[in-house]
Amino acid sequence: MGILDGKTILVTGVTMTSSIAYKVAEIAQQEGARVLVSNFGRALSLTHRVVKRLKPSPDVIELDVTSQEHLDALADVLRDLGVERLDGVVHSIAFANPETALGGAFLQTPFEDVSTSVHVSAYSLVSLTMACKPLFGETASVVGLTFDARVSWPAYDWMGVSKAALESASRYLARYLGPEGVRSNIVAAGPVDTVAKKAIPGSHSFNDIWAERAPLGWDASDATPTAKAVVALLSDWFPATTGEMVHVDGGLHSTGA
Repeated sequence: MGILDGKTILVTGVTMTSSIAYKVAEIAQQEGARVLVSNFGRALSLTHRVVKRLKPSPDVIELDVTSQEHLDALADVLRDLGVERLDGVVHSIAFANPETALGGAFLQTPFEDVSTSVHVSAYSLVSLTMACKPLFGETASVVGLTFDARVSWPAYDWMGVSKAALESASRYLARYLGPEGVRSNIVAAGPVDTVAKKAIPGSHSFNDIWAERAPLGWDASDATPTAKAVVALLSDWFPATTGEMVHVDGGLHSTGA
């Protein structure tokens, strides 16, 4: 028996095998969960292909978290797939225009691009959770992913602002949904060489920072430590933990210059 035995988990944002979401789905299955995954648009075909590597291959849902129509239909879509109760949701979704909102253009970014980044990367944590809430049982766990936004990072710009909003939104979810048995937590990962990270201009500098300063060291090619933390928070092993941000970064957050 695994720590997610008998649970049903929705993992959003599964794209490539290098993605944190993919590794979460893989480990969650190994720990006994039924996993469903989601994506949308052109990325949906990638998701369909990559999940064939998982055994069993999980159901794939088309879900655009900026579409109210998709969100309104989500609970029924899950019910049609035989989901009677949803025990956990993994928010692994983020977007910022790399040409205007990342890479040093912070002071010139138009609000239209800022609003898109905040909507996709932060507000969607709340809208996704509320769309899934009709299927929650007596307890449920929501876990989001961030790149520690308590400080500024080179080139991260408006995605850093959006992640700060995500971290705050998780705390407010914890406040408002805790009385209903819903836990909301965030995992702050060190840099992982995902497609999303590679789209950030200058993101290679993150690996240099971690190579120099992480007390435990850091392997940017391995999403497993981050995924294990997500799976642990989805399990019943953290029954009284909510509103928390768990760092999985080789300890870099604890160091000074």
